[in-house]
Amino acid sequence: MKKTGYAVLTALILILACSCGTAEASRDFFAMDTIVSVKAYGSHSEEAVNSAANRINELEHLFSVTDSSSDIALLNSSGSAKVSDDTAQVIFAALELCGKTDGALDITIYPVLREWGFTTAENHVPSDAELAAALAKTGYERVTLNENTVTLPEGYMLDLGSCAKGYAGSEMIAGISEFGITSALVNLGGNVQALGAKPDGSDWTVGIADPFAPENLLGTIGVRDKAVITSGGYQRYFTDDSGNVYIHILDPKSGRPADSGLASVTVIGDDGLMCDALSTALFVMGKERAVGYWHENGGFDMILVTNDRRIFITEGISEKYTDRSGLPAEIIYE
Repeated sequence: MKKTGYAVLTALILILACSCGTAEASRDFFAMDTIVSVKAYGSHSEEAVNSAANRINELEHLFSVTDSSSDIALLNSSGSAKVSDDTAQVIFAALELCGKTDGALDITIYPVLREWGFTTAENHVPSDAELAAALAKTGYERVTLNENTVTLPEGYMLDLGSCAKGYAGSEMIAGISEFGITSALVNLGGNVQALGAKPDGSDWTVGIADPFAPENLLGTIGVRDKAVITSGGYQRYFTDDSGNVYIHILDPKSGRPADSGLASVTVIGDDGLMCDALSTALFVMGKERAVGYWHENGGFDMILVTNDRRIFITEGISEKYTDRSGLPAEIIYE
C-alpha cells in the first residue's frame, strides 16, 4: 500500500517570546490548505488581524485550482480569461521568475502534478508515456499575458502554488500596516513574514525545521521586515509499495521529483512572492546552480541544506543564524 507522509512540523517553526504591555491581537484559522496564524501589536490590532484574514480568504478564492469559480480554475477550463489585478500581478511576477531561473520554476507544471496525484491525494507513479504526455502540455514561455487577459495553449493549466502563499503573506502584512501597526507577524503554515521588529525592538526569531528530523530545529534566525520561506522534500511526499519515496517538488524539465542533492532551501528576503518561488526553484537547481543564481542576481539570502548533511548560509544572514543541529556549516560570500 502506498503511504503519504507529511512533516511533523511545518517548514518553519515560529518562536515567539513577547511579554510586553503592548496591545496584542491574534487569530488562527485555516486558509490556502494550511493553518494560518496572525499576530499584531498596537492600537487597532484587532481590526488589522481581521482585515488580514479577510485578505487571504479573498486571495484564496482567486488563486485556488480546485475552486471552480476562481480565476485560475476558470482560466484552466477555458484556456483564456480576464483575471483580477491580483492574479495578473502574480502571474506576471511568476513568469519573470520562471525566465530568470531558466525554467527551474514553471507555473504550467500542473498537468504533471496531477499525474503524480499531488493535487488529488491519489498518488500514482506515472509511466514514461504518461509523463511525456503531461510534459507536452507545459512550458511557461507559451503563456500570454496581455494586461489582465491570460491565454494558454490547448491543454495547458496554471498552478500558482509555488508563489501564492508568499504573495498572500506580503499582502496581509501590507494591509496590517495600513492600520498604523508597525509590529506584526504572519505565519502561513511555515511561510513566515514579519512587519518591523517585535514590540520590544528585538528581532523576531524564526525556527527552521531540520529536514532530516522535522520535529527538531535545524537552527533559528533573527529577522525584521522580512519573509522567511522554506521548501523541502520532507514536507510532502509518498512512498510506493517498494519503499521508493517521491517528493512533491518536481523538476519541470523531467517531470520527476527533483533530485538535486538538496534536502531543504530557505529563502529570506523583502518580497514574499519572490522568496516563495525561489525556495522551490533553487531546490530544483541544486547547490551549485543556486549559489550561482545568488551571485548573479542577489536581493535575498538563503540557507541550503544538502543531502549529505551540510549547511550553506549566505553572508548577509549568517550572523543572525543560530545553529541547533550540530551539522557543519559554511558561509557563502559574495
